[in-house]
Amino acid sequence: MKSTLTRPGTKVSPKLFLFNVLNGVAFAIVAGLIPNAILGELLKALAPHFKIAVVLHQITTAIQFSVPMLVGALVGHRFKFSPLGIAVVSASSFIGSGAAVFKNGAWVITGIGDLVNTMLAASIASLLILFFGERFGSLNLIILPTFVAVFTGFVTLVTLPYVKLVTAAIGTMINTFTEMQPVLMCMLIAIVYSMTIISPISTVATSMAIGIAGLAAGFASEGITAAEAVLAFGTWKVNRLGVPATIILGGVKMMLPNMVRYPIMLVPIVTTAAISGIIGSFIGVGGTKESAGFGIIGLVGPINAFRFLHIDDVWLKVLLVFIAFFVVPFTVAYIAHFVYMKIFKLYTKDIFKFLG
Repeated sequence: MKSTLTRPGTKVSPKLFLFNVLNGVAFAIVAGLIPNAILGELLKALAPHFKIAVVLHQITTAIQFSVPMLVGALVGHRFKFSPLGIAVVSASSFIGSGAAVFKNGAWVITGIGDLVNTMLAASIASLLILFFGERFGSLNLIILPTFVAVFTGFVTLVTLPYVKLVTAAIGTMINTFTEMQPVLMCMLIAIVYSMTIISPISTVATSMAIGIAGLAAGFASEGITAAEAVLAFGTWKVNRLGVPATIILGGVKMMLPNMVRYPIMLVPIVTTAAISGIIGSFIGVGGTKESAGFGIIGLVGPINAFRFLHIDDVWLKVLLVFIAFFVVPFTVAYIAHFVYMKIFKLYTKDIFKFLG
């Protein structure tokens, strides 16, 4: 049995290495969390009435537990590792995530673990595989799973408690700031997420990692929605219908090449995010760490915002959520394009021609 990994000492630039890890994490997070994010609330509501809804909800919840291994598999795929290399990175990521805990003489799956530590495990395992490559020939079948997975697992289990402390502290700090200065922080969080969604960094992974929740999670969704609205209007007349449609359905990162070449497009995005975040703070838009990174994709943001509004009138809640996620961001995005293109002439519509 021959397993081709890569040449010993294969060189990968730091930029490409980071991009491969982040890209792998982004796809793994979406694949693992989207099913429950989209169907979870609906299935919960149907569970008391239909037994099949209970089973389906259990399935969508269980899919989330695969995230650490999906991270490893997709990171390994980005590096073009062999099946053996992908398996080793997957195993390392699973152990490093801390998702499996030994309690009372049995292993227990506690969730998806810590995503930052999972990324660290995938990075260490990938570095070791890139270093060793085919150095040991057929012995790779024994050495790589034994050495790389065990060594990486040990190192990341040591770092896990400290990484958890840091990520939990960041999440607590952000959530506390939203309570102390809600208007200012809602605007800043919305701006940060509006720029992050168009970058190689996964907003879902970031949200899960730092444990953002409550108002902060709602503002994050507002920021992502603002970016989607700006890019949808921007790409509407200079691309085929598939481009804006894909953006609305979640393919915002496809515009990353355009943003790198024309960073001026961040101006309307930031403007829309800031205004949407401020209005969202007055409405009281909330969310969870699972919903914060999606925006209006799959209506994940609006559904969770609806749950967090403490208003008895159901139709009023629906109206406020609709205003926060559709009326405000899309109206502001349209006005921002008009002001920046027609009045200030900062850019033309051609910067939104899809470069991919």
